Formats: sequence, C-alpha cells, structure tokens
Amino acid sequence: MARKPSLTGFPELLPAERVVEQHVLDTLRRVFELHGFANIETRAVEPVAQLLRKGEIDKEVYGISRLQDEKAAKDDPNALALHFDLTVPFARYVVENAGWLHFPFRRYQIQKVWRGERPQDGRFREFTQADIDIVGDGALPFRYDVELALVIAEALSSLNLGDFRLRVNNRKLSEGFYRGLGVEDTAAVLREIDKLEKIGADAVAENLSGQGLTSQQAQQALSLASIRTPDTSFVEQVRALGVSDPLLEEGLDELSQVIEAASTSAPGRVIADLSIARGLDYYTGTVYETVLVGHEKLGSICSGGRYESLASKGKKTYPGVGLSIGVSRLVSRLIAENSLVASREVPTAVLVTLTHDEDWARAQGVARRLRERGICTEVMATAEKFGKQIKHADRRGIPFVWFLGAEGASDQVKDIRTGEQVDAEAGTWVPDADDLRPAVGPGENA
Repeated sequence: MARKPSLTGFPELLPAERVVEQHVLDTLRRVFELHGFANIETRAVEPVAQLLRKGEIDKEVYGISRLQDEKAAKDDPNALALHFDLTVPFARYVVENAGWLHFPFRRYQIQKVWRGERPQDGRFREFTQADIDIVGDGALPFRYDVELALVIAEALSSLNLGDFRLRVNNRKLSEGFYRGLGVEDTAAVLREIDKLEKIGADAVAENLSGQGLTSQQAQQALSLASIRTPDTSFVEQVRALGVSDPLLEEGLDELSQVIEAASTSAPGRVIADLSIARGLDYYTGTVYETVLVGHEKLGSICSGGRYESLASKGKKTYPGVGLSIGVSRLVSRLIAENSLVASREVPTAVLVTLTHDEDWARAQGVARRLRERGICTEVMATAEKFGKQIKHADRRGIPFVWFLGAEGASDQVKDIRTGEQVDAEAGTWVPDADDLRPAVGPGENA
C-alpha cells in the first residue's frame, strides 16, 4: 500500500507488506480467540434491500450483475450488491442460523468489504475488516458492552501501534439530552454532531439550525459534544449543563460502567468522548471510535456500537454489540510510515544449493526432510557458481544456504548473515526459532 496501485482504491501488497498485514491479522485472531470468539465467514453479496434496510448509507454500494443482463439492477427488487460492512450481513446470518447458534453468540470475522469511497489516504474501495460481536437471544446484558471495549484495547495494544484512544459515548445519553432540550428529531441531531470533526462547530451549528433547533439548543448540543474525560467526571459535567431526562440518566450510567472498568484494565486508552455519535441509525446505546494519537486525520481505525433490533424477525430480536477494525486503513499507515517491518519477504528459511545439475533429486530429498520438520525450504533449479546462488538467497532474505556434501562428506549449512558455516544433517538440524518464519517488528519510525 506504500505504492500507488494501477487501479485506484483497490490496493495490492508486495510480499514484505503482506507479511506485515498477516502479522496484524494473526495477532487479532489470537486475541479474539483468547476471549472465546468463534470465527465465521459470510457471503460477499447481499440483496440491496437487506444492505440498505437500516440507517442512512452515504457511500456508494457496488451492485452485482452479469454482463449479459439487460435489466438494470435498480429495477430489480432482488438485485445483489457487495457488502459494505460485516455487521449488516452478520445480522442476517444470525437470524437465518439462530437455531444452530448458542447464545450469547461470540463471533469474529475477517473479510473483504467494498464501498464507493473517494480513494485517499487510509480510504479504499476494497479493504479488509476484522469484526467482533456478541449477540443475545431477546436480551443481552450491558456488561458485554464493557467487555468489548477491553478486548479491543488489548488487541490494539498487542499490535504495538503506539498510543491510541478508544473514544466511547452512549447514544441514550445524547438522545436523552436532546429530548431534555425539547428536540423531537434526535436522530437528525446525532447525524449532524457526527460531522463535527469533518466540518467544524460553526458549520454543525448552522446545520442544526436548519434542523429546526434554536441557537440555544444548538449551543447546548455542541457543549455536550465538547466533553471528553479519561474518567467518570463527565457525569458531573453533563449535569452541570442543566438538562434532565430519564434516558439521559440511563446513558450516563451505562457509559460510566464502561469508563470505570477501562480505567482499571486499560488506563488512559479508553476515554469518554461525548462528540462520538456514529452515523448509522441502527446503533442504540454504546458507540465506539478509535484513533491513533498523532494520526487523527487518518480517521477512526476501529468503530462500532450497540444495536437492539438490527437482527430481528417479526417480534423476535437478537440484540448485539460489536466493533470493527479497519485492517487495511491500519496496515496502510504502518507500511507508509515504516512503523512495522518484516525481517524477510519470503517464508523460506533455507535454500539448498547445487554443485551439479545431477544433484537436484538429492537436494529435493534434503528439502523434503527439512520440510517434514516445519522448516520452509527451497531448492535451486540449476547449478551455478556458489556466489551467485548465495546472492540469490540474500536478495530474497533467505538466512541459510545448504551445501550438499561430496560423497562420504557431511552436508553443511551457512548463515549468510554472519558467515558461520557448520556441518549439518537434514534430519536433525534446526535454525533458531526466530529464523523459522519471517518476523515482524518495529521499523525505523516506530
């Protein structure tokens, strides 16, 4: 992603960059599974009506049609489109498979998604997301909202990204506050507040006036959005604004639970930020956004929230809470800034050299014995000067070259980084654990 792709918005990775991405994905999988989340995969396409049934979608959705089709997708009630996130397809998956799932159902999912974004730094048309959700059958204890914040804080800390902030709010708090102000269309106010960082307070105030709010109501809404604390002191700051409503009190209590638990498990990493709204209407309670400190312009690398009726069938509902990590956005930044780098671009630890072309079959036997013990091995295709074969290994980052012994002599293996060369037997020799696979560590700008 450090290079400009030939097709804008659809990134492709060089091998060393892919190693970094796999490291990120493997770390996320490990943390998610440590917390008991099961892996699933959903189809890449959904009916358009399913994708757009909840919330306002301000992104283009990529439709699917065969080239031979004459009928436009927009005229087809059963038209298909590529999913733009993993939450809406997951809600459909829960409803369709409820009889086979055990609730509360804990899932993680890592897949590609597609959106009609305007390609720019950190924004792509095809990208990878990593989601976790916990869904209940009819009810879901609020404690899971707290747990998800702690899981994500642990996952991001494990990636050694540097400092980050998981910013948390509660839509009950915001909506209750707006109701206390006498505002009827609270969802419209939330959507405008969600634009605060993009267009600024003055523009938001003007938009709120356009929604029918008085200047005093608009200023009160902006005052609420300006509150940010690393502890539960936000409660008194909100009450000092002089607005009361039962839903507001419920939101204050729920957000306090999240921040209080996080201040112990992830001090300084999780903060109450009452400007966070999340534009999608299916969120009903806790909402989360995460930024890298010093890279706030990149936008949120992890976001989500609580939803009560996104997954529903008739009167049956499956409330849930989930978070999504924008893996491609995150990896693009790590690569561009050389924050994480791979020790080599190939999995190969050993290159078996050839003295003569007739040694190829014997070399394959050595490689087979090494591979049987989990050592990634390649064999040269032709016999060339040893210097040229060693240079080939060096260019690809392969740390060891293997020399076949003459008749009656031992094979030898050489660490081309140090020059150390020792006798070796393919059935017993092992490299250091750190050399078995490419390692990923801090780069020059970490």
